[in-house]
Amino acid sequence: MGFLGWMATGGALLMVVTLAAGWIRPLPLTQFALYLGVGVAVGPWGLYLVGVNFLADASWLQRLTEVALIISLFAGGLKLRVPWGARPWRVARRLAFPAMALSIAGTALAAHLLLALDWPLALLLAAMLAPTDPVLASTIAVDNAADHDGLRVALSGEAGMNDGSAMPFLLLGLAWLHGSLSWTALGEWALLELVWGVGAGIALGFGLGWLVGRLGTRLVSMGRDPGPGALITAGLIAVTYAAAESIGALGFLAVFAAGVGMRKVEVGVVQEHPHPRLPRERDATRTPPAEFVVRPAMDGGVDRDQPVEIVGQLVAEALTFGNLMEHLLGPLLVLLLGIALARHWEPQALLLAGVLFVVVRPLATWLTTIGMKLHWRRRLLLGWLGIRGIGGLNYLAYALLHGLEGDAARLVAGVVVTTITLSVVIHGFSAQPLLAWRRRVSAQQRHQGAARG
Repeated sequence: MGFLGWMATGGALLMVVTLAAGWIRPLPLTQFALYLGVGVAVGPWGLYLVGVNFLADASWLQRLTEVALIISLFAGGLKLRVPWGARPWRVARRLAFPAMALSIAGTALAAHLLLALDWPLALLLAAMLAPTDPVLASTIAVDNAADHDGLRVALSGEAGMNDGSAMPFLLLGLAWLHGSLSWTALGEWALLELVWGVGAGIALGFGLGWLVGRLGTRLVSMGRDPGPGALITAGLIAVTYAAAESIGALGFLAVFAAGVGMRKVEVGVVQEHPHPRLPRERDATRTPPAEFVVRPAMDGGVDRDQPVEIVGQLVAEALTFGNLMEHLLGPLLVLLLGIALARHWEPQALLLAGVLFVVVRPLATWLTTIGMKLHWRRRLLLGWLGIRGIGGLNYLAYALLHGLEGDAARLVAGVVVTTITLSVVIHGFSAQPLLAWRRRVSAQQRHQGAARG
């Protein structure tokens, strides 16, 4: 398939799926499952119009997944408006750090026992499969900043943080693969990759996001309108990621923190300068987000005397850019995943994926949420709804470019591609019914409470 063929296929697919969204949304499937199916149909298992080999194409695969992830991570951080100390954020932190570490340990053990992988390779594979996905989790993630649902916030926060927090374990696996590890090397890894990587990534990203948010708001209030918000957002994402990587910090974590930092500016402006069209609340995070009150351009743009409208326009343009790019790159990558499945299908991954989905992830989630006073239904849903996706492909490409080769590379690539495919299908098909069940139970409980009252 040539360039025009790709253009026609991609354009037609985007139009059809978007126009049919009203019919697709109520069904127990996601748009990404449809893109996956189209990929299989046009790949070697179907019409064989095109083929994809991730082993040979690791270089561009890493860059494409990298761009998709950093844009999605920034947008995800910008949508989270719940206070940092609130329980959903605390749950997200437990899922993104201790639960993810337990998931890596459990998956590595399963890979060692089920696939007979040596420990370095088992750790490497587990690090690829551990992160949950910020791109493909649209069904279960926070859709806008007004969404304070505890389950969605926790899953969104986890997905935003664990693409970065899993990277040190990938690097440890690669180092172990190339030679034995000493206690000195482990200490250096813990200090540089864990302590510095996480801490510096969060601090740098949050600081840059906050600074750009304040500067953009200030310039508009001074009558010095900056350029399009989309360009500011693209520049912020690029600078944050590059700066973090250049100092050895975790770039994915930094970009997510930049989105959180810009949102912090919006919350601060709403608190300091109440808007006449927004209700006044003691906690500014409980008011509607500033982007909800921005007047359309045809109405004369924002009111420079209303700081809430100024920051609302900046955030709205940043979200528009992030959502648009996410909706373009996400389907493309899932389409490629479907095409590549014929070459990388690995039956040995079926049992490992089952153990990860049904045992390792739920158990790690259950253990790390002990003492948080979460209802058992929420803990079960948190354990099940851990979609694997673009992060795993990025980690796979990174490992292929840094020494993973030969039969080990073929096996690991097959397991990763197969597991992600199964996750897109199984988690995607089960998410809607489970969330609908959760809504029905919550509605029944509210109704019973009102009746008793």
